[in-house]
Amino acid sequence: MAAFGAKSNADVGSDNVPEKNTSETVRNSTLFGEFYLKTFNLSDKEQLVVFFGILFMYLLAVFGNGIIVTLVSLVPQLHTPMYLFLCSLSVQDIIYVSAILPKRLAITITGDTSISFSGCITQIFLLIFCVDTEFFLLTSMAYDRYVAICVPLHYPLIISKKVCALFITVSWFGGFLNASAFSLMVSHLTFCNKREINSLFCDLNLLNLSCSDITFIMTLFIPVEATVLSLLPFTLIMISYICIISTILKIRSSSGRLKTFSSCSSHLTVVVLFYGTSLILNLKPKSENSQEIDKLLSLIYIGVIPMINPLVYSLRNKEVLEAIKSILKRIK
Repeated sequence: MAAFGAKSNADVGSDNVPEKNTSETVRNSTLFGEFYLKTFNLSDKEQLVVFFGILFMYLLAVFGNGIIVTLVSLVPQLHTPMYLFLCSLSVQDIIYVSAILPKRLAITITGDTSISFSGCITQIFLLIFCVDTEFFLLTSMAYDRYVAICVPLHYPLIISKKVCALFITVSWFGGFLNASAFSLMVSHLTFCNKREINSLFCDLNLLNLSCSDITFIMTLFIPVEATVLSLLPFTLIMISYICIISTILKIRSSSGRLKTFSSCSSHLTVVVLFYGTSLILNLKPKSENSQEIDKLLSLIYIGVIPMINPLVYSLRNKEVLEAIKSILKRIK
């Protein structure tokens, strides 16, 4: 089998190569070749602005989430289920942005939009892995808040460290399992001579370039699976918050209601941001004129949400702020 872009022995000095063999060579060689990602239609100066914007998002996301991981690891007061969930969410966010943004930075500064097939599969795997894991982690955190507010006396028994570890393990394993299955299916697809992926990163748009018979089945099955995997956690989160709000409304004092709600406001903010941008991105009508908006929304979904998460939890959480102060005192 010839490498992509190279000539095989059958191509050299022969005009009688059957059409079928030529087509098969193109299909098979693409598997080992490169794909090309979309870019923003901007001038050089505007591309430079985009580069520094993406770099800022990436550094802030890694730095902010890294601080959360460090604080939870070093401060004993934060060794509680809620903060263990938050630490796991921060690790996932670091993997998430690192899977997409460095490649996008390289493309923006060099103009080389190519990505290898193995690199594309890696991006798809990490993207699905992180998104699914975040769905499950946010659901676990919602259940944690439900138990803490609705049945506080039983909280230590229901949400023990073992149960917390089990939820985190199931969340990561569930994301890993689904990402592995999907990546394995994509890796066995055959691709034709179309190589431009209509996205800023490798995602489901890669299926549009495949010539395999199974592609049609995958394009039907994957949206259904993705809907179930996102809708089920969202439903469980909504049920948890319906019970939480119902319990909060029964509290007589306004200060008590405010204090109780503040204990879950950070998590609720993250849920709204994560699901809100996801719904806007996936339910927005597609058109040729909206491609630039789609790219911008994709970039917000990939870069802004992981960047905002640690800010939401640190700026609105007294325990996190106190942990930061205690670490700074140790350094001094």
